[in-house]
Amino acid sequence: MTDHAIISFQKQPALTASGVVGGNDEHEGPLQAIFDHTYDDLWLGKSSFEQAQSQMVIDAINYTLEKSALTKTDIDYIVSGDLINQITPTTFGVKQFNKAFLGLYSACATVTESLIVGALLYNMNEQARIVCGASSHFATAERQFRFPTEYGGQIPPTAQRTVTGAGYALLKNQAKGPKITQAVIGRVVDIGETDPFHMGAAMAPAAVDTISRYFKANGDDPNSFDYIVTGDLGRIGSQIAYDDLLQEGVKLDREKFLDCGKLIFNESQNFQAGGSGAGCPAVVMLGYFLPLLTQKKVKKVMLVATGALQSSLSVQQKLSIPAIAHAIVLEVKESA
Repeated sequence: MTDHAIISFQKQPALTASGVVGGNDEHEGPLQAIFDHTYDDLWLGKSSFEQAQSQMVIDAINYTLEKSALTKTDIDYIVSGDLINQITPTTFGVKQFNKAFLGLYSACATVTESLIVGALLYNMNEQARIVCGASSHFATAERQFRFPTEYGGQIPPTAQRTVTGAGYALLKNQAKGPKITQAVIGRVVDIGETDPFHMGAAMAPAAVDTISRYFKANGDDPNSFDYIVTGDLGRIGSQIAYDDLLQEGVKLDREKFLDCGKLIFNESQNFQAGGSGAGCPAVVMLGYFLPLLTQKKVKKVMLVATGALQSSLSVQQKLSIPAIAHAIVLEVKESA
C-alpha cells in the first residue's frame, strides 16, 4: 500500500537564506558561529519572556530578509509556530509583517512541518516567497511545561535544556541552492512514557517510524545521505533511535547520524542530556546544515525534527507523551 504521507515534490523550492538568533547559553556552545545575533539575557529588554520570544521571531525573520535583499513587502506567506499556548509568541511576532500567516504546532518538530507546508504552498504557486521557521525560549517553556525557574527544582540527568533561539528560512524559486525534494509527514507515536524530563525516550520511536518508513517506501540507500539529522532527541534519545533503526534494517553510519540536541551545547555546560525546544532544530538545521548545503560541502541531508506533543494540562493529568517526527530531504543538484 502506498504511503501518501511520503511526498516527492514535483516543484522543488530552494532554501535561499536563513536567519538565526539565540541566547547567551547558545552563544557559549560549540555552534556560536551559526548565529546572526545572540542576546545577553533572557528578557531582551521586554517586560515578559513571551514578549522576548516574539522579538526573537521578528529579528530572525528580518535577518532572513536582509540576506535575501528583500523587504517584508516582498514575501507572500509566513509559516511558523512555537511551544507556548496558542503559539502566541509567534503570532505577536509575525503580526509586524502583515502577511498571510499559517500558525503551526508540532512541538519541537514544528520547523520541518513549516518547511513541508511551505513546499506545498510553493507547489501551488512557483512565484511565492515563503518564510518558514520556529522558535523557543528557555524561560517560557519552563514556566509552561515544568516549573518556573525561580522554583529551583532538581533536574534529572535525562532532562534536556530548552533552547532560546529562533530560526527562519526563505523558500522561493531559484535555480541554484539546496532544494526540498522529498518529505515525510509524521505519525503520532505513543510508547506510554510519562516523564516530561525524559523526552528523548518518548520521541525516539517517532523518529524511527518516520525514517524507516522513508527507506522502506523508496529503497533509498541510507548512506547516500551525507547526514541524517534528528532534533532534538539529545544524547539519550539519539542512541535509542540509532539502535532501533538498526533493528528496523536501516543500516546507518553512526558518524552520519547526528542530533541537534547533542550539537547545540557543550557537555561541559552541564545541560544534562542536551538541548530541546522548537528553536533547537530550527537554529541548528537552518543555521548549520543549510549553509553546509549552500556551500556544497554536503549534497544530501535528511532533516528529521522530533516533537513531544504534551501540554501543561496533559502533564498535570499525568498522561503519556505522544510524539511525532516530520522529515524533509534537502539536496544540491549537480546543475545547481
